[in-house]
Amino acid sequence: MIEVKDITKSFDGRTVLHDVSATFYTGKTNLIIGQSGSGKTVLMKSLVGLLRPESGHILFDGRDLLQMSGDEVKALHREIGMLFQGSALFDSETVLGNVMFPMVMFSNMSKAEMHDRAMFCIERVNLSGAENKYPAELSGGMQKRAAIARAIALNPKYLFCDEPNSGLDPKTSILIDELLSDITHEYGITTVINTHDMNSVLGIGENIVFINKGYREWVGDKEKIFASTNRALNDFVFATDLFEEVREYILRNGRTAVGAARRDIGSPQHPESLGDIDSKAARKVSDDI
Repeated sequence: MIEVKDITKSFDGRTVLHDVSATFYTGKTNLIIGQSGSGKTVLMKSLVGLLRPESGHILFDGRDLLQMSGDEVKALHREIGMLFQGSALFDSETVLGNVMFPMVMFSNMSKAEMHDRAMFCIERVNLSGAENKYPAELSGGMQKRAAIARAIALNPKYLFCDEPNSGLDPKTSILIDELLSDITHEYGITTVINTHDMNSVLGIGENIVFINKGYREWVGDKEKIFASTNRALNDFVFATDLFEEVREYILRNGRTAVGAARRDIGSPQHPESLGDIDSKAARKVSDDI
């Protein structure tokens, strides 16, 4: 578990985070959401130690990042996996070489042990048979899965993901969301995802922290978000007529139909599964969800 307590961060006299507090739970997909410039990326960078807040506490299972020595921070970083927005794979390395990289850098494993662990991770993200391919030979979704395999190579306790669905088509985005969710639950990882993808919010948002103008504006989950009375949150999440219509439909009838449509994206049955949402909106849900 990661606990953020009253952190404040400023740049050139302008406060970007105002006494933000939040809890990110073990074994859950924890999402940070907010508009561009809201402070969510600054919060993420503060969590991983790339930025240092002026005040407050960041507790990793009780250990305060802001009170650690340099050696203690290095030890903590060995417990962290990172999934970058653009995957950040090494072009000159194969998938296998990319996944082995953190083990080469930060472990004392033998070459055989590193190979076995890398192959296990590659198989876990359903990339068996692609271990000898280079990033340029992979689709965007395969690159993202290779990056996830690398992120879990050292069996991290904490996994940070920066816009994991950036640049992916809706169907692939759902597969990546489900993979991250499965890995989080399977290995009991504290997963923190920085995203503006509303489909991820509605699909895997078990714990959602909404940052607005540098303040923690709302905390909840994918069920509670539909009944939120927070105007800033509603204006952000349900900004389009389509999503507002989906919200109204779910408040009347529950999430089941839209959840089924999200899982079966691309299916011609989508419009029928969404019940009394009009057919035009249903077709748009097929595209957007």
